[in-house]
Amino acid sequence: MSVSVWQAMRRSPRRFLLSLWPWRCWAYVLSGTVVGVGALSALAFLAVLGVLFSVIGVGLVLLVLAALAGIPVGAVERRRLRLVEPAPLPNPHARLRGAGGWGRLRGRLRERATWRELAYTVVFGGVFAGCGAVLMLGLLFAGVLTAAPLLVAVFEPGTVMIFSDRPVTNPLEAAPAAAAGVAGLVVCAYAAGLLAGAQVKAAEFLLSGRGEERRVVELTHSRARLADAFEAERRRIERDLHDGAQQQLVALSMTLGLAELELGGSDSPSAGLVVRARGEARQALSQLRDLVRGIHPQVLTDHGLDAAVAEVALRGPIPVTVDIELPGRLPGAVETVAYFTVTEALANAAKHSGATEITVAGRVRRGTLVLTVTDNGRGGATPSDGTGLQGLADRMAILKGRLMVSSPPGGPTELRAEVPCSA
Repeated sequence: MSVSVWQAMRRSPRRFLLSLWPWRCWAYVLSGTVVGVGALSALAFLAVLGVLFSVIGVGLVLLVLAALAGIPVGAVERRRLRLVEPAPLPNPHARLRGAGGWGRLRGRLRERATWRELAYTVVFGGVFAGCGAVLMLGLLFAGVLTAAPLLVAVFEPGTVMIFSDRPVTNPLEAAPAAAAGVAGLVVCAYAAGLLAGAQVKAAEFLLSGRGEERRVVELTHSRARLADAFEAERRRIERDLHDGAQQQLVALSMTLGLAELELGGSDSPSAGLVVRARGEARQALSQLRDLVRGIHPQVLTDHGLDAAVAEVALRGPIPVTVDIELPGRLPGAVETVAYFTVTEALANAAKHSGATEITVAGRVRRGTLVLTVTDNGRGGATPSDGTGLQGLADRMAILKGRLMVSSPPGGPTELRAEVPCSA
């Protein structure tokens, strides 16, 4: 992230001095001095008490509180950063929905962001607050020098002394002090800008999970592009088979049919061969159509997941009850992975389970498609036994989904798939 205050200083140093930037930097640095000293004092107090009372158990609680002390400091600093940075820092903490008090405590202690915020509190209170205190003294001294002529005019002549033991008798004699004060204010403005930029960099590094989020987003995008490329390649194969090989087999079957008509009633041995060849061509055409339908069924494209699952259920050897209610069409990738999850589960049940009844249910809950396939077979299915479940789980992970299998010995077997519709 580029630092806005440093960009303003590089673009035009003179315009920087005449803008609101010095005042914003002074407000950021000086208020940070107060916050940093208070935060570091509280952290040291908790740590010392925690060590002293650790023998009686109460100290452990205080040490835990000390470890978590960086969380509120980080929250305040991310808000206070808006004084000098227009773009807010994202909150690096995960949302612990549904977790109890103990679960939230363990979750926060396991997060790297918690310890980064603790490190920021130490650096913030020890380094930046110290530099801010020095800047505060320099700014105060420069301000007093700048106001020296006014002070001389307000107080009685001869009572104000600036650089020597000799009193200043009139405001004109204080003009050099005022010039030095203005120069000091300029130096303090640039020093505040440099210090504010350094603190922004430290906050970006320790208070934000932006670097990790960027890597996760890039990985997610690359996986999505891989899934899209795979889907496009599969549709290309489907189109080539449908428009190429399938049409040639249809033409071959028709040609063999004409040959069979020409040889009708003939006692030639070739007549039997033509009939046999036509039957094999029909069988090959039927298998090719099943293959094309398995690659990507047209009903899935035209009518959606519920219709496609209902159609595949009718073709199976085991009675299947389909109970899918969807609010509308789902994203194409979600429909595709859900459809092939169902077809793989039905194929596994037909081959391995010995089931006599299968139920397929699907609902969209809180933006996530929840799909379950349950059979009353013998159970014992595992993703590692070569049934294709591991491949389905890997494919579902591309869409940030997950696949869960419950198959105790003796059954029943339930396959549960959850796919975010926003994937």
